[in-house]
Amino acid sequence: MGGPQAGMDEAKQDFERQIEAALEKIRPALQADGGDIELLSVVGRDAHVRLTGACSGCSSAQFTLQAGVQEFLRREVPGFGEVIDDTPDGGYGWRHDLMETY
Repeated sequence: MGGPQAGMDEAKQDFERQIEAALEKIRPALQADGGDIELLSVVGRDAHVRLTGACSGCSSAQFTLQAGVQEFLRREVPGFGEVIDDTPDGGYGWRHDLMETY
């Protein structure tokens, strides 16, 4: 009774659940280093994420996202695209409002 849109919504929710399940598998590795990852949204086949804790601002954050998280999601979730880092300030935690102007 839901029509084609209901089927698309269900497929999107299933895709998001697959991504969340895969993130749960790798979350302990991030947490072991004092960090974590948060799924913010899924747009098309891509996941928008935010790194938190020690991962936010870590010099290895981009490598972790690209070579670690993204590749793991591509293996675990059929049709997965890219991980897009939506960590504020690129994960470096710069507080521009607190920096002195010279």
